[in-house]
This record gives sequence, C-alpha cells and structure tokens, in this order.
Amino acid sequence: MSAHTSIEDGQGDIVTRRRTRILEIARGAGRVEVDDLATRLDVTPQTIRKDLNVLAEQALLSRVHGGAVVTSGVINLEYEARRSVASDAKARIGAAAAALVPDGASLFVNIGTTTEAVAANFGNHRNLMVISNNLNVIDTLSAHRSMELVCVGGKVRTADRAVVGALAMRFIESFRVDYALIGISALDPDGSLLDFAIDEVEVSQTIIRNARKVILVADSSKVGRSAPVRVCGMEAIDYFVCDTLAEADLRQACAAHNVTLIETLANP
Repeated sequence: MSAHTSIEDGQGDIVTRRRTRILEIARGAGRVEVDDLATRLDVTPQTIRKDLNVLAEQALLSRVHGGAVVTSGVINLEYEARRSVASDAKARIGAAAAALVPDGASLFVNIGTTTEAVAANFGNHRNLMVISNNLNVIDTLSAHRSMELVCVGGKVRTADRAVVGALAMRFIESFRVDYALIGISALDPDGSLLDFAIDEVEVSQTIIRNARKVILVADSSKVGRSAPVRVCGMEAIDYFVCDTLAEADLRQACAAHNVTLIETLANP
C-alpha cells in the first residue's frame, strides 16, 4: 500500500508519465477501463479515476461509465488521428464485414476509418459495384479491375476527403443497392447511431434509405460516446460488426430489432 500511496500522492514527473501512458493506451484501444489501467499501471482505481477526470477536464479524454474514451462532445478527432484509434480492432472488423458481402453485389460505403478498413478487405472479391462518398475508399479499390467504382459527386470536405451536401444526396438517390456499409462516430446505449456533422449525417441517412441491407461497423470505443446528431436507430440496421459488445442495453437493442451481431473478439 505504501508504494501505491507514494505514487498517488506524488506530483510532477511520475504523474505526468502515468497520464501520458494512459493517453497512449486510450489512443491505441479507443477506450480504457479503470480496473484494467489500475492493474497495468500498478496504482489504485481511485488514482486512475482522478487521472481520467483530469484528462477529461483537459479535453484529452471523455469519461464514460467505468472508464474513458478518446473523444466526445461536439467536435470529433482529426481524421488522421482517428486512423490510429483501435486500429487492430478495425482491421478485424473490416475482415468480418467484408465477408458478409458476396461477389457481384452492389454497395454504398460511407465516410469513416472503419469503413476504409472494410474496403481494404475487398481484394479477393469479384464484380463488386462500389459507390462511395469516401475518396479514400475509391483510392483503395482503384487497383482492382474487376470492380466497378462510382464516386459520389458533390462538395469535397478536404479534412477527410468526404463528399457531402445536397449534390451528393441527389447523386446517391439515383441508386438502389444491395448493401450499405455504414461507419459512425458514436453509439448510444439505446441503439441510436450518432455523428458530429449534419451534412455527413444527411448523406448517411440517404445511403441507408437506398440500400436493401445495412451493415454497421464500429469498434467498442464508439459505445457510450457523445455526439450531437442522430443518424438513425437500430431498426434501420441489419448487421452490426464490432470487436466486442459489453453494453447490455445496446445488446438488447440489437436483439429487439433483429440485428445480427457479429463480434470479432467475443472473449477479450
């Protein structure tokens, strides 16, 4: 206990190093839990809670029940920073979601680093028609000659190379596809899909309306985050591919709306 006490009461370099390490772990996993951090860093849960509260006050993390996530509120992380969050989980989700799409299918792919991870797993697919407002997805798939790629027209948001706005929505409404691959910024425990930008949400809603089946892809760091704009509820989703889902209310929402839940890390 004395070792714990000295760390808890210490200031300066020890505390700074510990909080820096917490941020590194959070940015790698997307979400951190109090008990896990206490074990890994050999301090008490009370110390970790204090650290997380301070980091939240500095807008570096956001507190959720039992731990913290990388960001929440009304402003999302920069797009390049989001690529590094939960990258291993996104890779597993990408492979599992891609396996749901058969050869010869038509599909929308919206903006997001997780949907990009799905696109990266389409290399062995044949005769796909991919329509996307995500220029990164178009770039990723451009080398595959068996695919028909359609880039959504409209205003390009240079921060993340998303095509958004009224022109994009009208363009998307010209199609009726087999699948929509949807990524989002936050998931409420009641099953609401949330995002930060109204124009992006409107495009995602248009994509969902014009697809026969909808595949949601999101890692567990998105659960419990806060974002101000609602995309839809679980009633609009057919498949939810995630790494693991510990939130009982969200699991219940999936069951209530007959959403097929696919966990790529069922026993973390």
